[in-house]
Amino acid sequence: MTAVRIVVGLLMTAVAAIVAGRRLWLLYRIGRAAQPVEPDRLRGVPARLRAELAEVLGQRKLLKWTVPGVAHLLTFWGFLILGLTLIEGYGALFQRDFHLPWIGTQPWLGFLEDLFAVAVLLSVVVFAGIRLRHAPAREGRRSRFFGSHLTGAWLILIMIVGVVGTLLLYRGAQINTGYFPYAHGAFASEAVARVLSPLGVTANEVIETAGLLLALGVVLIFLVIVVHSKHLHIFAAAANVAFGRRPRALGALLPVRSGGEPVDFDDPDEDDVIGRGSIADFTWKGMLDFASCTECGRCQSQCPAWNTGKPLSPKLLIMGLRDHALERAPYLIGETPQNGDAPPLVAEGGVIEPDVLWSCTTCGACVEQCPVDIEHVDHIVDMRRYQVAMEATFPREATVMLRNLEHAGDPWGRGAGARTDWLAGLDFPVRVLAAGERLPDDAEYLFWIGCAGAFDERAVRTSRAVAELLHTAGVGFAVLGSAETCTGDPARRLGDEMLFQMLARRNAATLTSAGVRRIVTTCAHCLNSLANEYPQLGVTVEVVHHTQLLATLLAEGRLTPVTPVDATVTYHDPCYLGRHNRIFEAPRDILGQVPGVRLTEPDRNRERSFCCGAGGARMWLEESLGTRINEARTDELLATEPDVVAAACPYCIDMLADGVALRQQQQRAAEEVVVTDVADVLLRAVHAPAAAGSPEGRNR
Repeated sequence: MTAVRIVVGLLMTAVAAIVAGRRLWLLYRIGRAAQPVEPDRLRGVPARLRAELAEVLGQRKLLKWTVPGVAHLLTFWGFLILGLTLIEGYGALFQRDFHLPWIGTQPWLGFLEDLFAVAVLLSVVVFAGIRLRHAPAREGRRSRFFGSHLTGAWLILIMIVGVVGTLLLYRGAQINTGYFPYAHGAFASEAVARVLSPLGVTANEVIETAGLLLALGVVLIFLVIVVHSKHLHIFAAAANVAFGRRPRALGALLPVRSGGEPVDFDDPDEDDVIGRGSIADFTWKGMLDFASCTECGRCQSQCPAWNTGKPLSPKLLIMGLRDHALERAPYLIGETPQNGDAPPLVAEGGVIEPDVLWSCTTCGACVEQCPVDIEHVDHIVDMRRYQVAMEATFPREATVMLRNLEHAGDPWGRGAGARTDWLAGLDFPVRVLAAGERLPDDAEYLFWIGCAGAFDERAVRTSRAVAELLHTAGVGFAVLGSAETCTGDPARRLGDEMLFQMLARRNAATLTSAGVRRIVTTCAHCLNSLANEYPQLGVTVEVVHHTQLLATLLAEGRLTPVTPVDATVTYHDPCYLGRHNRIFEAPRDILGQVPGVRLTEPDRNRERSFCCGAGGARMWLEESLGTRINEARTDELLATEPDVVAAACPYCIDMLADGVALRQQQQRAAEEVVVTDVADVLLRAVHAPAAAGSPEGRNR
C-alpha cells in the first residue's frame, strides 16, 4: 500500500508540476519581454514590507467590505494553515504516521487546522451566496461580477470544497486506522471519523490511502487551474503589492519613460515611444497588474463612468489587456515573428474602444478599491499619451481647450492679462508680484489662484473669500498675477504630456525665480500638480490647500466664527483633494466650527466619494454616453436634504452647481439649495452679523 501511495502520489505531482511549470515559464517570459520599470519600484523596502503585512497578510483593503472581506480573510489564512496539512500529506506518502517536527502532535495544531478547514467551507457558502445574490443575470450592469468569468469562479469554489472535503475524509480515516498524529483537538476530523468508524478497519485503511491520494490530486488539479485562470492572483497578488507605488498609485502620474529611460522632452530620441501603443509597450509591472486581477469587480462597482452607463469598466479594461497579452505571447517572447496582424490597442474594434479610454475621469476610485494594488489610472493615461503624442488622436472637443492652454495659458483662453480681474472691488490691497520680483519676506504664502480661481465666476467668489479670510487673519500673501499660467493638469490627464511639460516648466521657472517656499491654493487639481508632480521637474515647495490653512488659522485663534449660519450642510469630498491627497479632515473641521451648521454626509464619502465628473480633463469634454456623472452625484448629495452643498474644489463646485440647478428646474430640488465652497461658509460666519444672511449667489 505504501508503494502505491508513493508511486501514484509522485506521478501525479510530476504531471501537475510539468503542466503548471510550463504555464508559469510562459508567464515569466512574457514579463521578461516587457519594458523595464522605474527604479523606485525596487526601493523603499520597509514601506513595501509594511504593505505586505497590511494588505496581504492583514487583507486590509478586502476588509473594507466587511462580509466578503472576512470570508476572504478566513479563506486566505485557511489555505496558509492548511498548507501544513499538505506537508503532512506528502509525508504520509512515505510514512503513515508522519508528523511535523516539534509541533506535529500538539492538539492545538490539530484543532487549528480543523478550525480553518471549517472556516474555509463556511466562507465558500458566503461567496456562493454573494454570487447568487449579485449575479449579473439578476442585476445586469449593476452587478460587480458583470463581465467576469463566472464559470471559472464557480469551478474554483467547487475545487475549494473538494480540497477541504477530501482532506477531512483522509484525516477521519487516518484516525480510525490509528496513524493520526493528534490524540485529540481535531474536532472536524474526529466527526468524520465517527461516521466512517462503522465501516471497519480494512475499509478505513482503503479510504485512508484513497483519500490521501484524492486529497493530493485535488490540490494539484487546483494548482493547474489556478495558473491557467484569473485565480493566478493567489500567487501574483503578493508580488504586485510588493512592487506597487507607495504609499499608493494616486496623486502624481508617473513620468514618461521609453525603453525604461526617462524621455527628454527638450530633445526626444526619434525612437522614443510616448505612452503605450501596443501590449509590448507595457512594463513588467503592468503585466503583473494584468495577472493579478481577481475580477472581483470592486473597481467596477465604484467607477463613476460605469455607474452612469458608459462603456468604461476598470475591471474589463484590465481583463482585456490581460487576454490580449496572452494572445500575443508568441510574438512578445519571440517564438513567432511579428507579422503586423495584431489588432490596434486603442481603436474602433481594437482591444480598447476609444469611448472606453476617454470616459475615465482619473478619479482613482478603482485604484482605491483594488485589493491587489492594480494601477488602472496610470495605464489609462499612458494609453492616452500614446494616442495624443503618437497618433494625434483625442476627443475633438478637447481641441479648443488644448489650443487655449498652448496660446493663452488657461483652458478658457482669457490670457495672462485677465488673471488679476478677480481682485476688482476688494476693500484691501493684494500684493501682485512684478515680473522677476521675489516673494517678500513678510509674505507667508504665495496664493496660487489657478485658472478657475481667476476666470470662473463661481471659483472667483472662492478666491475672493479666501483672500478676505487670509487678510482678516493677518496672513501675509502675494499672487503672481499675469506670471501665473495653468499647472498643466488638464493637458496631462488628457494625455498631452508635451503641453504639460511646456506649462509646468514655465511655472517651475517662475516659482524658482520668485523664491517661493510655500503655496496655498483653492484648486485640488493645482494642489496635486504643484505638490506631487512638479517635484518631477525639480521644484519642491510646501503646498497646502486653503481648507488646511483655514483650519489651522481657526485652531490658532486667528479666525473666529461669530455669526451663526443656520443651515444643513452636506460636504462633497473632491477626488483630487480626498482620495488622491488624503485631505479629509480640514474641510470638516472648518464646517464643524461654524455656529449653526448641521453637517451631514452622503453615503459615499471620504475614500469612497463619488466623482463629480470633471477630472481627467472631462471638464472640457462632452458627456454624450449614459447619464451625466455630475447629476448622479448631485442626487446623492440632495438625498441628505441640505440647504448648502459644500465642496472644496472649483471643478466640483461647477459640476455640482450645474446639477443642482438642473434639479431645481425639474422641481426635484428646493430652490433654496446652493452650492458653494467651504471658505464661503466660513466667511459668512467670520463676518459681522449685519453682513451675514442667506448664502450668496445662485447655482445658475
